[in-house]
Amino acid sequence: MKEWWVQVGLLGVPLLAVYLHIPPPQLSPALRSWKSSGSFFTYKDLNIFYRDSSGAVGSSDVVVLLHGFPTSSYDWSKIWEGLTQRFHRVIALDFLGFGFSDKPRPHGYSIFEQATIVEGLLRHLGLRHQRINLLSHDYGDTVAQELLHRSLPPLLPFFLGGSLTQLQLGLSKFLFFPGLGQFLGPTRSPRRRNTGISNSRLGSTHCTNDEFFISILQYINQRKKHRERWVGALMSTSVPLHLIYGPLDPVNPHPEFLQLYKKVLPMSTVSVLDDHISHYPQLEDPTGFLNAYLNFINSF
Repeated sequence: MKEWWVQVGLLGVPLLAVYLHIPPPQLSPALRSWKSSGSFFTYKDLNIFYRDSSGAVGSSDVVVLLHGFPTSSYDWSKIWEGLTQRFHRVIALDFLGFGFSDKPRPHGYSIFEQATIVEGLLRHLGLRHQRINLLSHDYGDTVAQELLHRSLPPLLPFFLGGSLTQLQLGLSKFLFFPGLGQFLGPTRSPRRRNTGISNSRLGSTHCTNDEFFISILQYINQRKKHRERWVGALMSTSVPLHLIYGPLDPVNPHPEFLQLYKKVLPMSTVSVLDDHISHYPQLEDPTGFLNAYLNFINSF
């Protein structure tokens, strides 16, 4: 009798081959509508999906939304209409490798490149010199922190360079929420399975390539390597900061995360949502989240 692992292998290989050739799932009507209301711009011959909605009349405020891992701009769908009632323009993109944006393989995905793509989108939309508000989540927090770093005066000791156009990015207010625990200090983090994902929030993403996931997940190592740069940006900025927090968040556990956050960033304000809200407050409690965000924005 053959070893059990040989039998499993003989059975598993053809099953895996079949799975890898399963076509992506059909988009839901909501996702088809989301995609049809967006556009694409080109970054180094790669297509980047974004949405840009005109909103409140009489307001000149612009908000740019940066989504988390492993999802897409669709994460903001439940608060989109509410934001358009307050902001002149509401803008969101799918980062490279996510949602409806291209997913080149092989590719060295990095937070630095994602930040440059955001800058490229702002130039594409004629907003290079416009003061903007950043609203970010999880992976997007890291991108926002890199953008924040690039907007700081170039004489800071941890400044690592950037073109003049990168330094012209003006930030009005910066709100972020969970995904920050790995920056500020050690917190418990759920294990991520390095397997395929089929998630309605991923848009057209249908990922089954381990190498692709490993490349995307390098942002975790980048957070550790560049912690001084990115946490330093938060500690050094004069831009108003705000945190919206769900106490049930497994990535940033309560109360340890809040205690550490307030210690490291005492100048930031905080909104704590209901006890049952977890890692995706903009989806779990869109009304509570939107109210907390607008209260912060309208306090200036």
